[in-house]
Amino acid sequence: MPAKVIVRDLSKRYGGVEAVRGVSFAIEAGEIFGLLGPNGAGKTTTLECLVGLREADAGELEVCGLDARKQPGEVKQRIGVALQSTALPDKITPREALKLFGAFYRKRAEPAALLARFALTEKADARFDTLSGGQRQRLALALAFVNQPELVLLDEPTTGLDPAARRELHAEILQMKRDGHTVLLTTHYLDEAEQLCDRIAIIDRGRVIATGAPRELIAQSSGSQSVTLVTKPGIGGAAVAGLPGASDVRSEGGAVKFRTARPTETLAALAALLAAQRVELVELQVKKASLEEVFVGLTKSEAAGGKS
Repeated sequence: MPAKVIVRDLSKRYGGVEAVRGVSFAIEAGEIFGLLGPNGAGKTTTLECLVGLREADAGELEVCGLDARKQPGEVKQRIGVALQSTALPDKITPREALKLFGAFYRKRAEPAALLARFALTEKADARFDTLSGGQRQRLALALAFVNQPELVLLDEPTTGLDPAARRELHAEILQMKRDGHTVLLTTHYLDEAEQLCDRIAIIDRGRVIATGAPRELIAQSSGSQSVTLVTKPGIGGAAVAGLPGASDVRSEGGAVKFRTARPTETLAALAALLAAQRVELVELQVKKASLEEVFVGLTKSEAAGGKS
């Protein structure tokens, strides 16, 4: 099946600032693809070029098999978009908004069905200015689905929501995939990307610096694993610091914490040390590198490499 989105060498400049510099990636049909990056990295600019809100300076954009730069109107018929915030007239109701937006498309879903799907039936005739933040975000998703899109683009859809509302939005995004939609998601929440996305692209300083499934990027990372150790009696940090591969050793309360890039070797030596000193092991936690650690490591490296 052909890719639903293909971006090749996309560039966009604002005056003297090059916001996007040769960005390239592809999104396969039916997957949730995450675009991650620090503030100002170029995520939103890339998305806006894809949906026709910005004119790209250079590059190729293919969306749903169409040339997005030459056929922006046709692309809009096939995609749904929910941006960072949804601004509607204060007195418009969800039912009215869905009818209005539906009038712009050749193919449209019934407002009642969308209200039910996004748990807005009870608020169908409530004024927009009376809706909670979570309800407004659900309405934004309902509006994105009004034309029964092949591709859904979500720009930081859970920003500012409380944990319960975030979980509800996560469930909706996963349902989109189960229903056969392709999703492009930008987010600042690394745990969100790790939970939802099949693949991600990390963008920094206008360039894509890594692409792959979250677990693949974590596995490829040179980041070390963190170890937390509690023993009875307590073992000193100096003894742990002598273990092969151990680094960043520190004592916190009754625990000793450290990192290691060679966990098998380090833990084998630790077991021998505890046995030799007849120390009882009370607690041992070993945590793999997280997507957040991979992200921070990659963006720090990119920033250091970009210094003149």
